[in-house]
Amino acid sequence: MGHLPDLISDLALILITGAITTLIFKKIRQPLVLGYIIAGFLVGPHLSLTPTVADTENIRTWADIGVIFLLFSLGLEFSFKKLKRIGSEASVTGLFEIIFIGLVGFFTGKALGWRLMDSLFLGGMLASSSTTIILKAFDELGIKNKRFAQVVFGVLIVEDLVVILLMVLLSTVAVTQQFQGMEMLFVVFKLLFFLVLWFIAGIFLIPTLLKNAKKIFDEETLLVFSIGLCLVMVVLAVQVGFSAELGAFIMGSILAETTSAEKIEHLIKPVKNLFGAIFFVSVGMLIDPQAIVEYSTPVIVITLLMIFGKLFSSTVGALISGQPLKQSIQVGMSMAQVGEFAFIVAALGLSLGVTSDFLFPIAVGVSAISTFTTPYMIKYSPKFYDFVVRIIPEKYLLRIQNYSMSAQSIRVESKLKQVLKQYAIMVFPNAIIIVAILIFCFKWLFPFFDRFIENALLYDFVSLVVSVAIISPFLWAMVMKKPKSTAYSELWINSKYNHGPLLVLEIGRNIAGIAILLVLVMHIFSIGVALFIVIPLLVIFFLIFSQNIQKWYGKLENRFLNNYSERDKAEEANYNSIREQFCAHSELSLWNVHLVEIEVSPNADFLGQSLQNLEWRQLSGISIAYIKRGDRLIYAPTKDESIFPYDQLGVIGTDEQIDKFNKLLLAGKHCCDDESEIKSSDDIVIRHLVVQDSNQLSGKTILQSGIKGLIIGIERNGERIVNPKPETLFNQGDIVWLVGERD
Repeated sequence: MGHLPDLISDLALILITGAITTLIFKKIRQPLVLGYIIAGFLVGPHLSLTPTVADTENIRTWADIGVIFLLFSLGLEFSFKKLKRIGSEASVTGLFEIIFIGLVGFFTGKALGWRLMDSLFLGGMLASSSTTIILKAFDELGIKNKRFAQVVFGVLIVEDLVVILLMVLLSTVAVTQQFQGMEMLFVVFKLLFFLVLWFIAGIFLIPTLLKNAKKIFDEETLLVFSIGLCLVMVVLAVQVGFSAELGAFIMGSILAETTSAEKIEHLIKPVKNLFGAIFFVSVGMLIDPQAIVEYSTPVIVITLLMIFGKLFSSTVGALISGQPLKQSIQVGMSMAQVGEFAFIVAALGLSLGVTSDFLFPIAVGVSAISTFTTPYMIKYSPKFYDFVVRIIPEKYLLRIQNYSMSAQSIRVESKLKQVLKQYAIMVFPNAIIIVAILIFCFKWLFPFFDRFIENALLYDFVSLVVSVAIISPFLWAMVMKKPKSTAYSELWINSKYNHGPLLVLEIGRNIAGIAILLVLVMHIFSIGVALFIVIPLLVIFFLIFSQNIQKWYGKLENRFLNNYSERDKAEEANYNSIREQFCAHSELSLWNVHLVEIEVSPNADFLGQSLQNLEWRQLSGISIAYIKRGDRLIYAPTKDESIFPYDQLGVIGTDEQIDKFNKLLLAGKHCCDDESEIKSSDDIVIRHLVVQDSNQLSGKTILQSGIKGLIIGIERNGERIVNPKPETLFNQGDIVWLVGERD
């Protein structure tokens, strides 16, 4: 290499400058993302005092790869199960906040006289908050274990998913240069179609492959294989008209459901950090100081609107979801900043050539200001709550409190809703698989047969038999599979007025199945032959071979479900069986308790002591639900259980009780040199259920019920029974509170 390529010298400049700036930003306790952006500005074309990157095109290519790996890593952390676990509180809060701030951003852009695309992309840029900045602020303030913090984490998951979808829609609008309702609706349906198809296919194939090849997968092979899968999905996404970022995110989400997820995430982290650094440095290279000065007024206006708009919308969204006023205000003041996705959305607009050059420096300016204001807003949120309480009339405070209590009350899912959900699960995923198979047959399989089969009748016969054989298990499930729960039969028996809606559901899915068969058969035969000969024969075929097709589908379904739950089963296999009934503290508040997981420091001076000697329950009011020790999980540890280094304690209590426990760990004779790491537990949760006919608990004792969770209380007619005895009978309408594994 007599001549050193510009790419290598540019990378050396970028990485060294990035390393130096991030060291400085670590020292001043600021987000590293801003450090990378400043590094990009230093090596960019708008500053002549420092060395400048020579080949910007190559750097942009590397930056595109960086975005792919950032989204791939985000998918690995995301997991579709997390989306199910975040609950209605985070979902309602996140969606309300995104819609509100997106509209605020759009109309602000229009009020400033910007073009349509600039305004649309501004709304998309403001839609997400910064996970990095929020986590950093929570860590520094020691509030990651607060109840409102868990809601914030859930809202961040919702935001990430919605912004991914927004990027797809913005790309479509950018390409068509117009906003047409029907076209956008088609894009949404197309997106849902491919999301479901990719997810089903990925879960069906990839976990099985990883499990069977586990013995030959070392770290190097697993890393290469994972990156290969990521890039294959990127290519597929681009081929069907979506963005590369969406493909990377989807593959990450699929791999997140496997038992190798943590290992892949660990292996991919250095790759993500390297390319992510290049991406954020490339973002900084686009900063034009003259543009920031020129557009300082829009920066200030948008920053103020973003901060107060997010504060307002997140608070109102949290209130609508049923959270108390204090918790809602804390959520709102935590979300008031723009996230790393703002740079990705802005870069997308520039790469598509549909946004103005000034949009990017404005995004950087807004992000920088909100980064510095976020920790203070979170810190002073309790004082702001006290101020709000003083200025709001007491009657309105009472109404908010009553609404919160009623919204958090138990709502039993109606049997009709259960039935509709089961029909949706049976019909839509199978319909999507069938449509995908038919597209494959029409585009590739039938032309392949046509090249080798000259006889027209034989070609029609082979095409029909092969295609029907492939779709038959999914068509059977779509049309003939029965709901598994008793809700359907109960609805049918309880009232004759339920017969009509249930028959409509059955007839509807049968018509849909016949329509699919018609599309297939009419592609091969004439209309008359299809209607009067082929379709009746196929219906008879399905009736005769129904049981065989059912077994075939059952095997496919079991494999999918086993792969989908493989990670949970692997974690469950590490747990010991429940040792004894958990005894809740007599002053435990059933509405305010939550579960956090605290890791014991190896430098703690209470190591080796028993729970009886430590007296944590007496001193702080908390309860130890479990102790994780390596691969073991000790439920409801006895008073003689000792504490060892790196034990992970499942601590149950209110925010106030857990605060006392933290102070107990950090002070006096039970102190430790390092702060314990606190994180929420995804595996052990607090849940409640209503005693009703469908779960057949009424009249049974706790021992007879077979409930595997740890019962910490019963609410009956407004009264609380804490630490119920094993012989306590369940009554109709009792609300039972449990601690246990999520499943």
